[in-house]
Amino acid sequence: MHRMELADFLRRCRARLGPADVGLTPGPRRRTPGLRREEVAQLTGMSPDYYTRLEQARGPRPSRHMLTALARALRLTDDERDHLFHLVGEEPPRDRTTSGHVRPGLLRVLDRLYDTPAQVITDWGDVLAQNAMAAALVGDICARPPGDRNIVRSFFLRPPQDSDSGLFPTEDMKEHARSHVASLRAVVAARPDDPGPAALVAELRAVSPEFAALWETHEVAVRRSTVKRFVHPVVGELELDCEVLLSAEHAQRLIVHTAAPGTESAERLELLRVVGLQDLTPSG
Repeated sequence: MHRMELADFLRRCRARLGPADVGLTPGPRRRTPGLRREEVAQLTGMSPDYYTRLEQARGPRPSRHMLTALARALRLTDDERDHLFHLVGEEPPRDRTTSGHVRPGLLRVLDRLYDTPAQVITDWGDVLAQNAMAAALVGDICARPPGDRNIVRSFFLRPPQDSDSGLFPTEDMKEHARSHVASLRAVVAARPDDPGPAALVAELRAVSPEFAALWETHEVAVRRSTVKRFVHPVVGELELDCEVLLSAEHAQRLIVHTAAPGTESAERLELLRVVGLQDLTPSG
């Protein structure tokens, strides 16, 4: 691990970013350019002390998960991300599998969608990044442990008593289940050497009779734009247009939910923007 070079690289990457570049409120005028250390720590989910020690060349060796979080927080390009991994003595992620690295340009788009829910997910359901509105609508998935951020796993492993998943009307659940399985089958067929989707299928076939039965139907459908209904505990039911923007290079999708102007759902979405600042979001 090249501690001094790692520290210098992190400091320089932090200095070139401002709060607005990462979706944070600028606040009072700053004496020095760039993000503060505690802001980088906030974006990565690590403690400020841990990050400070990394910049001072005296921190412990970061895990692969932490390196991925740093690359995302500092808006690193693919080459810069690979360099970060090399400085720690780790092999960078390879393109043969789904990448957890969100391109800086895609994150900038996400940051600017402040008034509508949007999130970046892999094509097999891992949530990689959310804006505040998405967290208000479906819960702060990115705050969960890394192994608990897959929306397909969460859907099929929901508690039996949680029949509507806390997110969707009960009558829509069968269609959501069918769509999840059909999309996942398309992904597994397209990338048979990617261990992530294959492992998810094996896990769910073993523990979820609902998933196993749908898998046997061999239905295939790539997830595309549609209309979804959500049930929020504060603002009520919303009918939203779900736009799916593909990033084929990294097998990622930017999901954006909007409401038709002048509708009741548009009014409720605006209310969600207000109450989303409070701790009133669903947990699922």
